[in-house]
Amino acid sequence: MKQVKDRKVEERELHDELRGHLQDDAHYNSNKKFYSISHSNRSYVKDWLAKRCAGKKVLDYCCGNGDFAIWLAEAGADAYGIDISPVSIENAKGQALKRGVGEKVTFHVMDAEATTFDDNYFDFAVVNGILHHLDLSKAYKELARILNKSGGVICTEALRHNIFIHSYRKMTPHLRSEWEVDHILGKKDIELAKQYFTHVEVSKFFHLATIGAIPFRNMPIFTPVQKSLEIIDSILLKIPILKWQAWMAVFVLSFPKKLNTK
Repeated sequence: MKQVKDRKVEERELHDELRGHLQDDAHYNSNKKFYSISHSNRSYVKDWLAKRCAGKKVLDYCCGNGDFAIWLAEAGADAYGIDISPVSIENAKGQALKRGVGEKVTFHVMDAEATTFDDNYFDFAVVNGILHHLDLSKAYKELARILNKSGGVICTEALRHNIFIHSYRKMTPHLRSEWEVDHILGKKDIELAKQYFTHVEVSKFFHLATIGAIPFRNMPIFTPVQKSLEIIDSILLKIPILKWQAWMAVFVLSFPKKLNTK
């Protein structure tokens, strides 16, 4: 197993590259086609936050280029974003200025497993496809520490149970670190959060049949095909034996346990 320092250096360097001079390189962005179907899960998360975030202190945890943090600021939150990648943070600051919220969102280069925020600092946090990059116990523990006692985290994560999806990850090592591939979340990894949060709930599963819409993403029929497959998913992903085969799950962690967290 790699040393913790090596893992974090690898993550920083990889994401500096992916969000820097390689951001338009087709070789390094070949998996973006899959995100053509991700509107539904992002909308679900935004709807959850929109009901809660106005006037609240909200963290975009490992924010990348800052899309969610900027949206939070536009939605009236006191928004923050952190990321281990300096290139990502510079991109985020630039985008915030372009969208007119440069004074309403704060970005920091920061280690997500050991932030410098005070205890109980945030009301909410949003985590988008990040936990599999981190030491999961440390991430859960740190989120529990920096959230106030009634706080909550909404997380979107890829799942590891679908053998075909997971095989694709292993065949595209240039898109992700070795740690990332080996630590895609499963059911037991989500349940680990119960050590740090009183309430852990998988709110919704996304994208099983809808993966079939991806080949049509550049065609006029894409939207109707996607919507039809989403209807099929609304049935399939309620079946216990199938739902964990989905590409993604959204889960909510609430009421952090105030342990001796630091």
